Amino acid sequence: MLLSLCEEESLWDTQQFEVIRPKCAGLDVHKKSVVAAVCTSDPVTLTASYKTKAFNTTNSDIAALRDWLLAQDCRDICMESTGKYWIPIFNILEPHMHVILTHPKYVKAIKGKKTDKRDAKWIANLFRFDIVKASFIPPADIRALRELSRYRLKLSYMRTAEKNRYQNSMTISRIRIDCVLTDPFGLSATHIMDYLLSDEPFDEEKCRSLIDWRIKASKDDVLDSIRRYNILEEQKFKMTHAKAHMDFINKSIDEIEAELFLRSRQYRSQIKRIATVTGITELSALFILSEIGADMSVFESDRHLCSWAGLTPANNESAKKKKSTRCSRAGQYLKPLLIQCAQNSAYGFILLER
Repeated sequence: MLLSLCEEESLWDTQQFEVIRPKCAGLDVHKKSVVAAVCTSDPVTLTASYKTKAFNTTNSDIAALRDWLLAQDCRDICMESTGKYWIPIFNILEPHMHVILTHPKYVKAIKGKKTDKRDAKWIANLFRFDIVKASFIPPADIRALRELSRYRLKLSYMRTAEKNRYQNSMTISRIRIDCVLTDPFGLSATHIMDYLLSDEPFDEEKCRSLIDWRIKASKDDVLDSIRRYNILEEQKFKMTHAKAHMDFINKSIDEIEAELFLRSRQYRSQIKRIATVTGITELSALFILSEIGADMSVFESDRHLCSWAGLTPANNESAKKKKSTRCSRAGQYLKPLLIQCAQNSAYGFILLER
């Protein structure tokens, strides 16, 4: 039979748990509202008493939430991560009190008579016994680097999508430069495509002069890949706009990288130290730093860091049977970066062996 929240609270009170935080608060965060519950433990009986109050998520109401918590002399706050809605609340409360963020699975209450106030009380109750697992939230300057580096990653995905559209149009137009050139977006390929998309009549000698002498393929093979091309008007329009979009994205990525290196000047020594690892460039080191920060004391061990990055097999065993050992989905930004660095390192070793 399911316990009601009142029975759950009495269960917590009767158990011999050590009260770590005599006064703390739990926040149940939603898109348009946030419910706060301040939990105060009696110094003798350790019985918990609660004060709850609901606020809107406007800036003025979040400031009122901060003032109300300070008036209650509550400096320890626990909140669950709900989408992006926790971020403005965290940023306003962070300078004035100790705020931790936790995954909802660690503070999920027992089903039955569920309300926002009961959820806030449940979070506060777990937090006062210090049995809530806190999520890693880096300092503000590292969070700024993280925002920019992830934005750059999203732009690179957009650039790849535009390249695929551009290359599809080349295939439809019977232009097979990608079959003879290593990079269909390299210097020679770009000059040839700009010439073909222009209104000038096709001239093989002019096109031959656009081919760089350093390419491995012969100029005759390159010319053979574009002979009898037929660029339809809709494909020409599509490729022109895709090319302009790619140029804009490239410019934006360059500006973001410049801003990242400017903001990370105080971490230059850490970045150079990470870049000493084979396969990791300074730019990759900067991205790694933006994800894990510069303070390694927040991780219990190197194994904890690997697990947080999603690079270790899971351990799901019951009745001496292993159900699954697949890696978790954690580290969705860090894991692909480290794998690329590892592949780059392995490719370098292969070249050395040759």
